[in-house]
Amino acid sequence: MRVHHPYSEAGQRPGETAGAPCEGRCAVSEARISREDGTTKGRYVATVPGIEAEAELTYSRVNEKLIIADHTGVPDVFRGRGLGRALVQRLVDDARAQGVKVIPLCPYVKAELARHPEWKDVLQT
Repeated sequence: MRVHHPYSEAGQRPGETAGAPCEGRCAVSEARISREDGTTKGRYVATVPGIEAEAELTYSRVNEKLIIADHTGVPDVFRGRGLGRALVQRLVDDARAQGVKVIPLCPYVKAELARHPEWKDVLQT
């Protein structure tokens, strides 16, 4: 199942405006994050209109209340723009909404969760 949700809460960098040309690098505010959820695996996919590259955060489902975040990949065109963090934020938001706990096997997801104590409620303890 592919669920599309625009996601732009991470904001823009100083001097950027919504809808400004990417010139090879894009603001996270232009990204669209969707979720592909299967029975045992899923992923969040971030895309930006006009750019073929996509960033992703993949996970494995242990059961209906527990997932393992196992990989985050962000292409160079999106690096340094907060897109990886936006993927983790979406994971956290969905986990909260669905009452799911997360095991952060991916080093990036683990680091982001450590940087944001307000997200610790979704961690499997």
